[in-house]
Amino acid sequence: MRISTCTGLLALVFKSALTFGGAEVAVSEPGDSLVVTATRTPEPMLQIPADVSLVEGWELRARDALDLASALSLVSGVDAPAGGDAGPSSAVPSFWGLHEFDAFLLVVDGVPWGGAFNPGISTLDFNHIERVEVLKGSAPVMYGATSFVGVIQALHYPAGQAADEAVLALGSYGSLRGSISAALPSSNDYQQSIAIDVQKRSYSDSREVAGNQNLLYRGELNLGVGKLRIDAGIHLVRDVPGSPVGRDGSVLTSLEPLDANFNPADARIDEDKYQLVVGYSRRGAWGSWETLASYTYSRVTDIRGFLHSDLTGSADTQNQHRSIDDGYFDTHLVSNPAPSVTWVVGDDLLYGFGRQKTLNSNSAYTVPLDGSVVPPSTGDLAANEIVTLADRRLFSGQYAQLDWKLHSDWDAMAGIRLNEVVENKDSSDLNLPPPQLKAVSAHKSTIRLTESLGVNYRFWKERENEAVVYADVRTAFKPAANDFGPDFRPNLLQAEQSRSVEVGIKGQIASRLTYQWEAFEMSLSNLVVATDSGALANAGGEKLKGMDAEARFHLTRDFAVAAGGSYHDARYTEYAVFDGISVIDVAGRQLPLSSHVLATLGVLFNPVQGLNANIVAKYVGPRYLDAQNVAAVGGYVTLDASIGFRTAHSQITLEGTNLRNQRPPVTSSEFGSLSFYRLNTRDLWLRVAYHWS
Repeated sequence: MRISTCTGLLALVFKSALTFGGAEVAVSEPGDSLVVTATRTPEPMLQIPADVSLVEGWELRARDALDLASALSLVSGVDAPAGGDAGPSSAVPSFWGLHEFDAFLLVVDGVPWGGAFNPGISTLDFNHIERVEVLKGSAPVMYGATSFVGVIQALHYPAGQAADEAVLALGSYGSLRGSISAALPSSNDYQQSIAIDVQKRSYSDSREVAGNQNLLYRGELNLGVGKLRIDAGIHLVRDVPGSPVGRDGSVLTSLEPLDANFNPADARIDEDKYQLVVGYSRRGAWGSWETLASYTYSRVTDIRGFLHSDLTGSADTQNQHRSIDDGYFDTHLVSNPAPSVTWVVGDDLLYGFGRQKTLNSNSAYTVPLDGSVVPPSTGDLAANEIVTLADRRLFSGQYAQLDWKLHSDWDAMAGIRLNEVVENKDSSDLNLPPPQLKAVSAHKSTIRLTESLGVNYRFWKERENEAVVYADVRTAFKPAANDFGPDFRPNLLQAEQSRSVEVGIKGQIASRLTYQWEAFEMSLSNLVVATDSGALANAGGEKLKGMDAEARFHLTRDFAVAAGGSYHDARYTEYAVFDGISVIDVAGRQLPLSSHVLATLGVLFNPVQGLNANIVAKYVGPRYLDAQNVAAVGGYVTLDASIGFRTAHSQITLEGTNLRNQRPPVTSSEFGSLSFYRLNTRDLWLRVAYHWS
């Protein structure tokens, strides 16, 4: 029997199953959803030769997914446990089995969020979000040297549009949250909207707090033959960090109870971030020309303490003050010289200047490991090391990408980028007593090409049913990140490099079932890793390979089932580890915290009015905590759920995350040697919302 006959019968079955009372249920066609992350221009998901996932803003609000972990919980092959060295407001995502804080690119409304340094997850706000796009693999043409194994882009409602919703929520341990997302009075020539979000989240560790205050104003003015965009944002973080738990040999130590906090009494991670974005777009004889400029200033105070790995209770403290200037500029032309051809040609510039002064008190205090004593404040401790840092980074690139629809069923996409990277780093280290000063200046410049090539073939199209196969090849590189740690690290590490190959299939049936599957292989060299001593180093080579799959089936407009699964095999191909006694060759062994199997299942029932409920279960398989693969931990399952009732203008919802109260180690600390952050405890919320559109 021919393929078209089989698939046609399958589509008929789905259509019949989705017909109730003689009337077919009408829902949107997810396969026609437009995304911009891979191309900078709106493109249907099925026409992009890459694995792209889309999370709609209405679903985030229905599930009350207001952090990265919950927002991406139904995206296959991606895990993003909350917390880590950047504080409880942050997270450490993993793509394709690589669990690294800085290996992916975070973008907000077209602007790299975190600039030339590290992803700014702590100040990422999911209020007022229209959609989130997730691109797996690098984006070597559109974003160049800052993307590596994935791109997450959060897109807010455009000016003049909003969720038009006010929310008040009360959570476990006295947590509170209030937010509003509203379109402001506008005219034909000027549109505007505003979003405000304030929250204080407390935890089972009575000292740990995640506090956030966010304000975003968006305006758009019809100016001449184009549109002028203005965004202004203020993002304030007031976190009190928890402590990671130490590893004793091949297991986590039993000497430290759950939620023990060994940070100094004045511990905090405070950040004030101010951003202004100005953009202008217009259409001309050559096509659509878009220009965007952004400036961000951040001021950070980071006070923490970390226990020594010998589990004696002795701790080092840091009192850091940091400021960062981030600038971003992009201008590009989108041209259609022929109906089947789209060119994107552009130039961008990413600048970062970070200054930091750290007062370290090494072996500052000794506390019992049962967590019964609150350590002293850093102001009461004598600093015996002063570390300064001034790091300037400049990433620029000229890029071109061609999208050529060779035929109604064939689509080829090819791009190339010339990257220029310059970094100047000045570091000093003053040890007391007696005064011993080291001062080092380092400089590195790199010029390198990165490329991508992909092709789509639609082998089946029948009314609203279609199926596409695709393949792509990408090369990327990324200068080693600066983690702004407390230690004196004057050297500039080698740039990380990668080459990836993907093949996959995606499509939709009867506008109800959407699916995608891909197999991938990525070879990496010079990957920056944290050693057991807490220092950063280039790890020779790694290889990531595996498969990702996800599907969503709409039984009705309001009722959907989403599922995803992945198999990842992430291993070192070349790396020698010094364990304090000898050098161990770990080639062939699994990367730390990289699980072979990830799976997710969601049942989503969200009618416009009446009872609504959502359940999301996620499985993370067994992992190793170390590069030698001797410290194994088992897999775990988390369960998030919500149930509520919605009227025309109001909603009340009871929600819970990690309902099974699982507490496995999920993220390693790069500052505290041989220590790991656990998954957050069970959390319950009562949410009341009022909406006026």
